Amino acid sequence: MTDAETTLLEARAAVERDLGRPGWDDAVEAAVGHRRWWLEQWPGGAEHVLGLLAQDVQEAVHALDPMWPLCREPSCPAVGGHALFVEPDLGPDPFWTCHRTGRPVARVGELAGSGQPGC
Repeated sequence: MTDAETTLLEARAAVERDLGRPGWDDAVEAAVGHRRWWLEQWPGGAEHVLGLLAQDVQEAVHALDPMWPLCREPSCPAVGGHALFVEPDLGPDPFWTCHRTGRPVARVGELAGSGQPGC
């Protein structure tokens, strides 16, 4: 297995943990395919794949559930009333953040299923 495939498999597993259930398999597969191509074009970009994959999947999920993943940042005045987003937009060590407070909530892969298909 190549380093690129290992990177993609690890990123996929992390995003699937955040989703919590397998109901988004098509969205995850499409995002992995896109990022596979992207990584072939920019082999030095492996450190960015996790965050980009999470963003790609969130965009697909938002077509049906624009509130995924729900904010759970305790100091947020609108906790549970808006979605978290991935930061940084491009960079290593991505995390889900509350854009109202600017505080990180969980690293990508450690959100543990706060959103599920149909919720």
